[in-house]
Amino acid sequence: MPDVAVTIVGGGIVGCAVADAAARAGRSVVLLEQEQAVGRGTTSRNSEVAHGGMYYPTGSLKARFCVEGRHLLKAFSAEAGLGWRECGKLIVAVEADEIPALQQLHALGLANGVEDLQLLEPQEVSRLEPGVRAAAALISPRTAVCDAEGLARGLARRAAAHGAQVLCGARVTALARDGVAWRVTVAADSRREGWSHTSGAVVNAAGLYADQVAALAGIDVEARGWRQVLVRGSYFRIAPRHRGRVGRLVYPLPPTDGSTLGAHLCLDLGEGLRLGPDFAAPLPPGSDPALIAWAVDAARADAFHQDAVRFLPWLERDDLTPDMSGMRPKLAAHGFRDFVADRGEGELAGLVNLVGIDSPGLTASMALARHVVDELMAA
Repeated sequence: MPDVAVTIVGGGIVGCAVADAAARAGRSVVLLEQEQAVGRGTTSRNSEVAHGGMYYPTGSLKARFCVEGRHLLKAFSAEAGLGWRECGKLIVAVEADEIPALQQLHALGLANGVEDLQLLEPQEVSRLEPGVRAAAALISPRTAVCDAEGLARGLARRAAAHGAQVLCGARVTALARDGVAWRVTVAADSRREGWSHTSGAVVNAAGLYADQVAALAGIDVEARGWRQVLVRGSYFRIAPRHRGRVGRLVYPLPPTDGSTLGAHLCLDLGEGLRLGPDFAAPLPPGSDPALIAWAVDAARADAFHQDAVRFLPWLERDDLTPDMSGMRPKLAAHGFRDFVADRGEGELAGLVNLVGIDSPGLTASMALARHVVDELMAA
């Protein structure tokens, strides 16, 4: 008999959501997070946007889980008393020759079940957001901003209330078959000795480290195409004097190479404004995420201003100051790659790998967790 039914490796928003779903399904759960608190990694370094779901190929996991996940996050935010601001989003065609691409995005969003999407003429954009320049726009009223780190903590608390053990400062160093179960080995830290335990199922939700955790279990991540590409993105804060000047998120049309959604105007729960993220050159393969330098290069402000002033004509270069940076665990630097949500078979039975959980991972987290518990871990 295994010591525990389910072990989750990684305490970001996805790992906490899986722990919550599994514990509420009546399973004994251990969540292992190597940082000293949950939600400190990628979860704490992003735009905190609950996306609409119009960017992803119909039928993909990203499309399926984005709409469902947004509803689940909204309901949980209300239950837990966490910030949720349904400010809506404008995706703008700055020039007339961009309008056909905007129309295609509208059609894709409708096919994906995104609610209340509407194409707007320039005068309608000006009426809603006088500070935004656009030849046309797509409005997604249900897009929201949220408290991402608070959501991770709240899900971990609810998991614990249903019996889950949430252990921080717990770095997994080995995964190996032990009869019909998995033996999970955890390194010692300054507070406790190392240990190992057996687990009927293991869910790899390790974010930036997900490919490394999969490799611990003996998976050839190169052969499977699971080697993650770590792409850094920076943000710049817009001067506080502009607070409240724009009331919705504003995105340009995404680049045609599929690398990113484009550096956009972000809002926070307090109506502050910032731009980002940009798309830096991927880190060399095999880079250690623990050694990432998070400082923002102030010289990048010129490029941010040049991109954003196209649709924010009031923006001055001196309005921008470095804010923060984040890292996306992508499966390809360019082009679309879907989430990997893989249930192992044979010698890998009982192992679920969640790899390449980049955007919309935050939005999709609770729906992805439901999929893991209801389908991927089903006997």
